[in-house]
Amino acid sequence: MTTRLAEGTRAMSGSTMPVLLRWRARLVPESLGMGWAPIFLLGYLSFLFMPALLGVLGEADRMFGHQPSLWPTLLSIVVFLPLYFAAYRQTGKGRIACMLAIAALGYLLMPSNPFANTYLIYACSFASTAGGPLWQRLAWMTAMLAGLLVEVVLLRYPVFVFLVTMIVAVAVFFGNHHFLESRRKQAALKLSHDEVRRLAALAERERIGRDLHDLLGHTLSLVALKSELAGKLVERDPEAAVRELREVTRVARDALSQVRAAVTGIRTAGVASELASARLLLESDGVAFHYELAPISLPADVEAVLAMTLREAVTNIQRHARARNARARLQADGAGAVLQIDDDGRGGAIRPGNGLCGMRERLEALGGRLRVDSTPGRGTCVQAYVPLPGPAVAQPDHASQVHVPPAAA
Repeated sequence: MTTRLAEGTRAMSGSTMPVLLRWRARLVPESLGMGWAPIFLLGYLSFLFMPALLGVLGEADRMFGHQPSLWPTLLSIVVFLPLYFAAYRQTGKGRIACMLAIAALGYLLMPSNPFANTYLIYACSFASTAGGPLWQRLAWMTAMLAGLLVEVVLLRYPVFVFLVTMIVAVAVFFGNHHFLESRRKQAALKLSHDEVRRLAALAERERIGRDLHDLLGHTLSLVALKSELAGKLVERDPEAAVRELREVTRVARDALSQVRAAVTGIRTAGVASELASARLLLESDGVAFHYELAPISLPADVEAVLAMTLREAVTNIQRHARARNARARLQADGAGAVLQIDDDGRGGAIRPGNGLCGMRERLEALGGRLRVDSTPGRGTCVQAYVPLPGPAVAQPDHASQVHVPPAAA
């Protein structure tokens, strides 16, 4: 019986949630990315019923000089709700019109309900998203608060009513302004991240295209020439024709090996491009990122493993570390290369997962090793060592400089 009841509850909740999400999408556009926040913010309407509570306690006459009526408040909520949700669906002049209508509703209700300043706070919150330069939005808020001050003075309400409204309205205004600026910067960083990846992929495709063109152009010319020569020698010198055909086979196999190596390069991740992507990922999340890239020439398989290790470590920092600073460093160490990524996050016990196990297995397949040190409250350090087949070879001077990009502001 209990099992059937639990299954029925889950089925009901599973069928109810899509309906609620559809209703939410009708009220507030999903493109705003605000989720349930606009619905929860309606909880501040409860302040409109404070005069009724004070009336029950016998404090309304002493504080405001009259007993507030409840019916104008209920009627104002009926008018407010359509304006509130319409403001989220409007932009520009449409949102300004809804904002001013909400403020006017507060002015009209103020004589019968001193807590109608709640509507002015809602109006000031929409002023921050009304569009246009910041000074213009501040002017809208200042004008609405000035109107409230005049009405408070005329109605001889306590001045603290205006002061409290002003403090809350200014805080809400700049809170919304900061939220919009953060979303704008995150969108710009995402576009930059996507553009970096697109340009890196385009450059890699062009390089592979040039390599394949040079390789296949020479090889196919040689194959065509030797095949033509073998065809001429078939009748006059069969043994020479066989030698030429064997040479064609050898050249074709060599070309196939080189083509496979070139195509593998398409799938090979580069440490430099992963560092650029890591910087965009972390700094878009508020983590300052520095890196140092030593002038080491790495084999393709080693570079691919180190790049994937870097990607996994940076992803863990972004998701779990709660760090403010991170650093990556690639340097030569004797007969090998060492990649170290550390952060100043929360640290703590490390639970081996698929990502960590994959990093270790890829490094060990090349004879390398992985070391992870994590101290609670002091961050995590990931160190990957891979032996190189020969001594580290310096790259040309123009590529051997250490690159330490500035941290995000």
